[in-house]
Amino acid sequence: MGDVLAGFHAVWEFESDSVLIRYERGIRTPKLFQALGERRVPLSAVEGVTISPGKRGTVVLRLLPRAGADPLMEAAAGQLKEGSDPYRLVLPAERETLAEYYADELKGLLTESGPVEHHLVAAPDVPLSFKAYDGKASFDGTAVQFRWSWTGASSAKWKAGDQSFPVTELNGVEWRSPEVFEGHLRLLRRAADAAAPVPTDQDPAAVVFGLGYGPVHESLPFAAAVLAAVRTRGPVPVAPAPSRRDPADIAERIRHLGELHQAGLVTDEEFSSKKAELLAEL
Repeated sequence: MGDVLAGFHAVWEFESDSVLIRYERGIRTPKLFQALGERRVPLSAVEGVTISPGKRGTVVLRLLPRAGADPLMEAAAGQLKEGSDPYRLVLPAERETLAEYYADELKGLLTESGPVEHHLVAAPDVPLSFKAYDGKASFDGTAVQFRWSWTGASSAKWKAGDQSFPVTELNGVEWRSPEVFEGHLRLLRRAADAAAPVPTDQDPAAVVFGLGYGPVHESLPFAAAVLAAVRTRGPVPVAPAPSRRDPADIAERIRHLGELHQAGLVTDEEFSSKKAELLAEL
């Protein structure tokens, strides 16, 4: 097709086998769109197109992705608000006829439907990181790292220590939006017990969100990238030697560990062992 259709917050460029979506940058553009930048959606990943009335004199053109085709939508699991749906293009109502034209053109090019066995839309680029309430999460494409915050992490997580999870050891990701109660990102491990899951604030394979921590535009692309890597897991490259920690950070962690020890939340043996581990990182 080769045409371009500009709407509020995004521009769609129609190609013979895909739709290239470029998201605008600006104070009114949803932060998730700004974080995504642009996305190429193969028509093989789309099973339908709809047009519906929008708010305040607008019309909405929307692509319907096939189940399992997009790691971002799979990770979101229906939790995105309507205004943050990356498959919606909002247009002025006077452009409804033009929107109908493009919808008909797209429908004529669609040949696939139903769930897919592998992702067809590219995952967000790595490395990625974000700050949660109880720690910092980072992902380099091969392993997820959780580094606990002394102000928010539970004593159980402090006892377990900072964590590293190669994607080869994971089955998936559970993402609960920061905009709902008990929002979190939990890694689903292949070797996890079949028993009931541990509460997220106690689970060393999870980080907990909170007000201002783990916002959607940072944590959801992160979850999508991890999920995509898990689905296409392969040999993990040799990781570089860890860099030395900041001495001030180590001192702060030892101080917090001492507070937990004085409060009776860690034993003498646990305190000595963890302190030795922290000192060894200097």
